[in-house]
Amino acid sequence: MALAGMQSSSWMLAGDPSTGSCYATPSSLKLWGCVNRSRNFVRIRGSSSSVTSVLSAERVDLRDEDEIEADFGRKFRLPHISDVFPDLEPLPTTFSVKSSYPLPDYHFDDESKDLKKMYVHNDDRVLLKVIEYVSPTSAGADCEGEDCKFRHLRVWRAGPRKKIYIRPEEVKAAIVTCGGLCPGLNDVIRQIVFTLDKYGVKNIVGIPYGYRGFFDDSLSDINLTTHYVQNIHLSGGSLLGVSRGGGQTSDIVDSLEKRGINMLFVLGGNGTHAGANAIHDECWRRKMKVMVVCVPKTIDNDILLMDKTFGFDTAVEAAQRAISAAYIEARSAYHGIGVVKLMGRQSGFIAQYASLASGHVNACLIPEVPFTLHGPNGLLVYLEHLIHTQGSAVVCIAEGAGQELLPPKGSKDASGNPVLSDTGVYLQQQIKNHFIAAGTPADVKYIDPTYMIRACQANSSDSILCTVLGQNAVHGAFAGFSGITVGLCNTHYAYFPIPQVIDHPRRVDPSSRMWHRCITSTGQPDFTPRA
Repeated sequence: MALAGMQSSSWMLAGDPSTGSCYATPSSLKLWGCVNRSRNFVRIRGSSSSVTSVLSAERVDLRDEDEIEADFGRKFRLPHISDVFPDLEPLPTTFSVKSSYPLPDYHFDDESKDLKKMYVHNDDRVLLKVIEYVSPTSAGADCEGEDCKFRHLRVWRAGPRKKIYIRPEEVKAAIVTCGGLCPGLNDVIRQIVFTLDKYGVKNIVGIPYGYRGFFDDSLSDINLTTHYVQNIHLSGGSLLGVSRGGGQTSDIVDSLEKRGINMLFVLGGNGTHAGANAIHDECWRRKMKVMVVCVPKTIDNDILLMDKTFGFDTAVEAAQRAISAAYIEARSAYHGIGVVKLMGRQSGFIAQYASLASGHVNACLIPEVPFTLHGPNGLLVYLEHLIHTQGSAVVCIAEGAGQELLPPKGSKDASGNPVLSDTGVYLQQQIKNHFIAAGTPADVKYIDPTYMIRACQANSSDSILCTVLGQNAVHGAFAGFSGITVGLCNTHYAYFPIPQVIDHPRRVDPSSRMWHRCITSTGQPDFTPRA
């Protein structure tokens, strides 16, 4: 294909989508292309001074920007009770930040100055992305196509609405905590109860020991009041207890129906969210007026689209004590090496942030970045170098890192997660063996603070996050949304449809600026296995 008459980069080809024809128009752009009937854009590159032939071409999606954003809007549309009950009339809200008691209907007035700016408009949105990357080679760039076109993709803003879709006196709310422990569980439980009370809900129960509480007849519900939960945030763990796994979705929904529960708050990670979404689907299939709202609980910080999940900051802070102990042990010993294993099954956020915060870590190993132990580019040679140059070293390893170095266990836990091999103990032994073979004495100390990190009380930062998440979960349920979760997105709180945040675990991006900052701080070289 030849393009005649194009003599300057101040011209580009434009196209007629109906005919697929191309014609030249003035432009300051240095790319040319045309649109065919299938709405594909052929980007053509040539010399900046003379274009007489196509040097390269590629097909790029050139849908209208409004169409792309509309498609995104459809994917992130929140399921609403009116989808199942279209004739359901909304009611004036009973929630007010101006009063400690539920707001009577006759006090509500759209034009009241006292109520201005108290509620979130249903069309308010939060931008999902805020960085406009110019090139896909930019650090951490998350681009659609080579042009890195910035698109205003928006998610629903969280918060109280002026209208609610269920009368508070008709609500029986239930709270359940699933999976493992995480700092802040009690904070979220407490705030859900307090916010429900402000709406006027008096019938609130806690389901003991995760989803098990729905089908285990030996377990009884826990009646929750503001007085009962007043001080539970001062302790770690979960007032309701936790457990992994669960029964059949139909059995859980049968239990909801039998108990008259029509508002369910589920605290848990990816697997728990999947279960909650199945419960939501089954409830609506049966035409049950039940709202199911999740609050993401994962100490690993591996939920998609969110800045962070509650418990993560506390975990990073608690990990500092373990890293500090490893550093002191290593510095105090002759040729001391401290190894700290932190939580992080598939995502290394805790190890990354804890290493960055401590300033004492010489090597941070995470699941997202493969590493080799042996050879000139291996970790062991680097540790030997540190011993000879500074006399000590500290290694921080996430529990999921280096699993490829050991044979798989081949089994799964109650949540369906593969049981991991203990790479921390393996690494400790490999370091000892290496220095014995090298004829260099080394004193290796191994610290695993896993349960200390997740069982502690939430710190101030997480307590605030938990408080706002708990409040917004209740606001979302009263607004009629179900099958949703609430999270922090670009420093603002937003609602997400559950399937969009559990498609796959969020992981550390090795090309991100934060990972670059981490390895700049540790000073570690590239341990990636060479081909």
